[in-house]
Amino acid sequence: MKMPEYVPGHQLLAGKSVLITAAAGAGIGFAAAKRALEEGCRALMISDIHAKRLEESVMALRRDHGVEHVWGHLCNVAVEEEVQALVAAAEAQLGGVDVLINNAGLGTQRKLVDMSDDEWHKVLDVTLTGTFRMMRAMLPHMQKRGRGAIVNNSSVLGWRAQKEQAHYAAAKAGVMALTRCAGLEAAEHGVRINAVAPSIALHAFLKKSASEELLAQLTGREAFGRAAEVWEVANVMMFLASDYASYLVGEVISVSSQHA
Repeated sequence: MKMPEYVPGHQLLAGKSVLITAAAGAGIGFAAAKRALEEGCRALMISDIHAKRLEESVMALRRDHGVEHVWGHLCNVAVEEEVQALVAAAEAQLGGVDVLINNAGLGTQRKLVDMSDDEWHKVLDVTLTGTFRMMRAMLPHMQKRGRGAIVNNSSVLGWRAQKEQAHYAAAKAGVMALTRCAGLEAAEHGVRINAVAPSIALHAFLKKSASEELLAQLTGREAFGRAAEVWEVANVMMFLASDYASYLVGEVISVSSQHA
């Protein structure tokens, strides 16, 4: 299957400021950060838990896109005080946040009978509760302004069954439900909340954390016979963050070429 060509930006986020969690490195978050700049955002802040990786990512974004309006802020979304500090910093540095992309998540592989309480809680605390914390901290600011868009990163595992992924799938299903319910509440204040649900998007971290056999199996399920490029997921995030998605609230968009 021929790989798709990278699509140039179309100013979908012109005049908007963007905050993205867990966006340092080579995954979906960093692809979304690049995309936001290519789509003309006026200011960008990314967060991560790794200081060096965060600094390198900020410098790369500034260098590659010839801009200075990119900032980084350390944040572990499992820690409420750090979430509050991130939102406060973004509100101040960006002159208000127009778009929040909740990308932070954590996954491991473990059979249910072998899983400890700690592993279960850690995956849900980052993946589901971390998304909740970010939304809870950001929504009062957006709702006061009467506008804003939040895009959550879920997964097709919120619908689909996979061995050794009970904790991650439960967390991602929770993100879907959180998106739907919070979306109704926020819509009353002019704020839109939606989510993407990627199937398999191949990046360096996934290659390290999953076996070649599993990756081949998951890729084989896809209609195009390949994993998504991370920027293909980021493209859908940009659509949901933009005014093109003005009537979408509480929706979960599958970013998948899976066979029906």
